[in-house]
Amino acid sequence: MRIDWYKISAEGYKAMLEFEKFAHKSRLDHKLLELIKIRASQINGCAHCLEMHTKDAIAIGESEQRLFVVAAWREAPFFSEKEKAALAWCESLTELSSKGAPENLYRDLQKHFTDREITELTIAIIAINGWNRLAVSFHSDVGNYISQRRKD
Repeated sequence: MRIDWYKISAEGYKAMLEFEKFAHKSRLDHKLLELIKIRASQINGCAHCLEMHTKDAIAIGESEQRLFVVAAWREAPFFSEKEKAALAWCESLTELSSKGAPENLYRDLQKHFTDREITELTIAIIAINGWNRLAVSFHSDVGNYISQRRKD
């Protein structure tokens, strides 16, 4: 690790944890939230978060087959239309400077999610992008994560 930012900025770490706790309280399916975290982490090249969220996804019952192909979700037959809408939104917000938040993707979300769920999904995407940027910037450790998650 370049910097032990958790200790250097305990207040910043605490703020990130509080934001994450809020995102985690979402009514959205936790498997969907893990897919979103994995997809954003793939785009951002965050090995630390990929290790964490693939292990967490498996711990709550996500299939390895779906995890193997989440990077190519458009071509894989394993994702529902609802999941595809969420993954498209995730990619768009993760690559905001080049993709923006297109109206057609938002309309697709509205077919499957309530306004509250869209807000919660968006907050979860913002949270994982923040974690990705911190972990990549400071070279967070990879290879030692043990999931504490359990099936709901």
